Amino acid sequence: MNRPDLDDLDHQLIDILAQDARVSNRKIASDLGVNEGTIRGRIKRLQQDRLIAFTALTSLKLEKATNIGFVAVQAEAGHVRQIARDIAHIPMVQSVMIMLGPFNIMATCLYDDLDRFHTVTSGQILAMDGVYHIETSLAVRTVKFSNRVVRITDGASANAD
Repeated sequence: MNRPDLDDLDHQLIDILAQDARVSNRKIASDLGVNEGTIRGRIKRLQQDRLIAFTALTSLKLEKATNIGFVAVQAEAGHVRQIARDIAHIPMVQSVMIMLGPFNIMATCLYDDLDRFHTVTSGQILAMDGVYHIETSLAVRTVKFSNRVVRITDGASANAD
């Protein structure tokens, strides 16, 4: 993936929006010493290039399930992409990543009941054709979490390779 060609003003704009995406273009322009049209144009370009998106982030307090579990999956190399897509369709699963290393898939789950988490991991994920080993880990305390970098997708590519 090519790194986008952004100048200092783009980076300053992104930093401001990352702190508060509701700040007005007028305020940003004033703070950065440029006109409002420049800010509006830059934001539009960054969105069109799929480098930024505006969305509401929700707190775990809004979720019924607030415990976080991780599932590391070893799968047959030829089936990794399909298995990752199948895992992504499990409602408890919040994210799926194809990895390099001893495990080729990592899934993050939100669960409210440990028995249910075990049923999904052992009864569904481990039972998938091509999966030959899983390891689970449970988060007991979150020390740091940054939602600043997220994958920006459209609906059609959200479950793509």
